[in-house]
Amino acid sequence: MRGAAIASVALLICASAVHAASKPLDRSAEVDRVFSKWSATTPGCAIGVAVNGKVEISKAYGIADLEHGTKNTVDTIFEAGSVSKQFTAAAILMLAHDGKLSLEEPVRKYLPELPDYGVPITLRHMLTHTSGLRDWGEVAMLGGWPRGTRTHTDADVLEIVARQRALNFPPGTRWSYSNTGYTLAEIVVARVSGE
Repeated sequence: MRGAAIASVALLICASAVHAASKPLDRSAEVDRVFSKWSATTPGCAIGVAVNGKVEISKAYGIADLEHGTKNTVDTIFEAGSVSKQFTAAAILMLAHDGKLSLEEPVRKYLPELPDYGVPITLRHMLTHTSGLRDWGEVAMLGGWPRGTRTHTDADVLEIVARQRALNFPPGTRWSYSNTGYTLAEIVVARVSGE
């Protein structure tokens, strides 16, 4: 009798799953429900959902600029900022795992534009914020181009760093949060992977 009960429950679960799979999912309504607390008076976000390479949902919620009451749209550009560092580090580690680079290699192997500081800066130094490189954003600000006043491309950052003739400290001897190390790591990923 117990075996029959278990079989009946299993059959019921399978039947429910088949029935649920045959119903079209209203993903748009579910997304609206999840983001319902973002309104015309709160900071917000924009989202996109793609299935098999086809965009199915593209929506925006909340305000992009609270001071001016500018609403988010699906075309609002958000600066990802430091949130992208984890993905850059993962990409470097994947390339290392695939034997395409080593964390202990001097970064100049991939970025010969950088000056020779007399001691090698490794990929590991850049990922652990121990490279000694000056923050490119601070250097740009001193040059009259603070963040938010223009778009800085990878080429701009590489040019800023290539002009730095000294480090803040010898690589590996101290820790200092560095956007520069991660921007350069992203350029290394692009050059090594071709993507």
